[in-house]
Amino acid sequence: MKVLVTGGNGQLGHDVASVLQASGVQVIAPPLLELDFTAPASIDAVIAKHRPDWVINCAAYTQVDKAESEADTAFAVNRDAPGQLARAVAGTGGRLLQVSTDFVFDGKASEPYAESSPAQPLSVYGRSKLAGEQAVMEALPNAIILRTAWLYGVNGHNFVKTMLRLAIAGKPLRVVDDQVGSPTWTMDLAKAIAVLLDTNACGLFHYTNAGQISWHGFASAILAEAAGAGFEIKTREVEPIPTSNYPTPAERPAYSVLDTGRISALPGIQRPAWRDSLKKMLEELHTCEDCL
Repeated sequence: MKVLVTGGNGQLGHDVASVLQASGVQVIAPPLLELDFTAPASIDAVIAKHRPDWVINCAAYTQVDKAESEADTAFAVNRDAPGQLARAVAGTGGRLLQVSTDFVFDGKASEPYAESSPAQPLSVYGRSKLAGEQAVMEALPNAIILRTAWLYGVNGHNFVKTMLRLAIAGKPLRVVDDQVGSPTWTMDLAKAIAVLLDTNACGLFHYTNAGQISWHGFASAILAEAAGAGFEIKTREVEPIPTSNYPTPAERPAYSVLDTGRISALPGIQRPAWRDSLKKMLEELHTCEDCL
């Protein structure tokens, strides 16, 4: 099987490529110079050249706040490019898995969002990702849409590494405690993606690690687990603050917990508890000289 991974240098794309390669899959991860989501012609050219069996689209415009003032760019990368990618893949008889986000929901629920829950994004980023889902499914009805949330990994930029750098430097930490979600390790998500390909699935799925916590609780756990992993943590406490004390250009959903029942029913899917995966990720990060 030949799989093309977009965003292969990002935190999720890197782990997806690693997991698939370890299972014997032929993985192609084109560099940005070859596959540019702001240049539609490059999308057609890359798919025509490689003719992959599957495309895993991990590339996205993810600067949530910046998207509020760069809506055209956000929609070009998160809606137009996935739609173009789906049309190109359809033309070669391939399949596509589109990674999406909890930001398609408004966060006003009190129980986990199912795949059938109404999508009502609050931000430009959320609207662009929802439009990307719709563009993909319109062009390629047998595609997979995989929504996830609160991603972090050894590679790339993320909340875990930001908290860790600040804590090592002894900086004070103030983190919102009224936004709740499920922290998700990219390595666990990558393994779930491999299962979706193996089972020839299609349609809409949700995947996160098991459990839920506030951003403040997550930050506190990061410091505790990082100390246990051997990092020299100077900041030991995290001050909880309400979202109103940390205004941002983009509104965030207050409740981002996803119902993962559909994907959990597939054979081979594992959803480790978020804190167990956080501990493993930090232990791995501690052994990586240039990853922090």
